[in-house]
Amino acid sequence: MQTILVSGGAGYIGSHTCLRLSEAGFRPVVFDNLSNGHAAFAQWGPLEVGDIRDAARLDEVFSLYKPAAVIHFAALIEVGESVLHPGRFYENNVSGAVSLIEAARRAGVNALVFSSTCATYGDPVQVPMDESHPQAPLNPYGHSKLMVEQILRDLDRYSSFRSVILRYFNAAGCDPEGRIGERHEPETHAIPLAIRAAMGSNHGFKIFGDDYPTADGTAVRDYIHVLDLADAHVLALGHLLAGGGSDVFNLGTGTGTSVRELVAAIQAVAGGGFDAQTAPRRPGDAPALVADNRKARGVLGWSPRYRLNDIIESAWRWHQAESARAKD
Repeated sequence: MQTILVSGGAGYIGSHTCLRLSEAGFRPVVFDNLSNGHAAFAQWGPLEVGDIRDAARLDEVFSLYKPAAVIHFAALIEVGESVLHPGRFYENNVSGAVSLIEAARRAGVNALVFSSTCATYGDPVQVPMDESHPQAPLNPYGHSKLMVEQILRDLDRYSSFRSVILRYFNAAGCDPEGRIGERHEPETHAIPLAIRAAMGSNHGFKIFGDDYPTADGTAVRDYIHVLDLADAHVLALGHLLAGGGSDVFNLGTGTGTSVRELVAAIQAVAGGGFDAQTAPRRPGDAPALVADNRKARGVLGWSPRYRLNDIIESAWRWHQAESARAKD
């Protein structure tokens, strides 16, 4: 059983990937400072509490577990916060990534799967977007991820360190068995916010902009189930462990859903309507972001299995259970 170090493995996507790693026969070791992660989500292997900027702690964990590879999730992810506190994002996301990569190299580990984002593309020049799309991020969060991508490209060119960069579109949904799910505070993602509104949240739900050049005037996004993302990480890991070269892949369904369509789908699952108010556009929001996922299909043999309704139903069950737990 090969051991894989998963930085940020107690977070949303990281924990679901640990689940899939375990099912594939790997031993995931979670390395997480628990600033955004949850110890209860580390269910499929050891949890080592630490910060990726702490070189000594990283060396200790690499020496103890001797992982075959690293999957790197640990990062600050909120776009709005990155605009307010850009230095914090560069220090954590870029300096932290360098610290982790150098610790891996000191330990003789030369394979890493990196959690990146379609935010590195910025405003779309064509939709769907493939991996050759120009990269011009609109915010410090996207810039911080792009900087790490460049570091990984340089390491591939000038050293033996190989990596697979995975650019996510909109991660959503939860483990259908309800063992782990999406737990952010504050919550900023559309599906959890809409579900909370459907469950009676006093804050309702805001549709930011209804005058985009889309079919119904609202922004269009590509929602991909978190377990489909997790499956792609396992395949990318297998690619590297088999000696495959560095590469980059988009992860999305290839199908766009408008905000109004999303609201209607959640209302159908919830069995009733909820307050959805129109608000002004947010700066930096693109009209449409949809993945061209043909490269991941062809090279990794990956394809998304979950539909939008599966995503919403799994998230609905999770958030209902979360609400019940909060009342106990």
